[in-house]
Amino acid sequence: MTDVLLDDMAVDEVVSPVANAIEVRGVEKRYGTKEVLRGVDFDVRTGEVFCVLGPNGAGKTTILEILEGFRDPTAGSVRVLGFDPKAEPLALRQRVGVVLQECGFPKYFRVRELLEAWRVYYPRPRPLEELLAVVELADEADTVARRLSGGQRRRLDFALALAGDPELIFLDEPTTGFDPEARRRCWTAIENLRALGKTIVLTTHYLDEAERLADRVAILAGGRIRMSGSPRQLVREVGAPTEVSFVAPAGVLAGSTALPHDLAAVVSGGRVSMLVDNPSRAVRKLLAWTRREGLGELEDLAVVPARLEDVYLHLFDPQEGQERDEPS
Repeated sequence: MTDVLLDDMAVDEVVSPVANAIEVRGVEKRYGTKEVLRGVDFDVRTGEVFCVLGPNGAGKTTILEILEGFRDPTAGSVRVLGFDPKAEPLALRQRVGVVLQECGFPKYFRVRELLEAWRVYYPRPRPLEELLAVVELADEADTVARRLSGGQRRRLDFALALAGDPELIFLDEPTTGFDPEARRRCWTAIENLRALGKTIVLTTHYLDEAERLADRVAILAGGRIRMSGSPRQLVREVGAPTEVSFVAPAGVLAGSTALPHDLAAVVSGGRVSMLVDNPSRAVRKLLAWTRREGLGELEDLAVVPARLEDVYLHLFDPQEGQERDEPS
């Protein structure tokens, strides 16, 4: 998806009168005896990308559907762009775009026809040709939707969400089915939408996607928000260590040179690696060690800070997707 076209699109912004685009307070959702949401609280600031993460069944899609007005909460309150989504659905939906987790299209409609049909629902829609260009479907404009590839259908979902030039966009796993290049082009499109002042609420299973795009993240599990904040804040909160690694010197591989005992280093696959809380101190110790042992420079020295994935694995069992105990 082209960033230049998004930058060049005519902008006639509607400034939201509220500081928070979304306010969620004590939201619960039950189906009989099953509790899906158990008192969820969060705000989404106007103009930010806010990402909801969590394992399958955590309630991510449920909370989005409540915000979109498709479901009622069992308890609690929700305000979206100042509206109650269920009480004022038409006024809200004229200002919101939605990419659902799965979308269906009328069987025999062409891409151009679908976009034209969506545009008439909005008072100030984006021009058709701009929409086709943004999602790179101009060459498929006269193709019947059912003949599109999976990735092309997902791009059509995205174009439909943008048809009304929305202030707020909900993206429920928007890059599912994309190849790596298409995912990155979609990321660029989302970043350009944020630059235009749009507010974006995103769910994804791709942690690199959340880390790249999100200003703030909320991790949902067991029907509750377990952690929230910027990706870097969450990393600091769980105290996830930094990995320092380098190619193992010949003496280390031969057993004639001992590794620094105070860095808990291990050798695997021809590399020395260690997890440290203070990478600067660890690198200084390594450099002192190389001078002491006459090893010269460390080959392919890498310092890899903790990532959002480390936070996620701190909370959930990587095999079962089950919650661990509360973070310390």
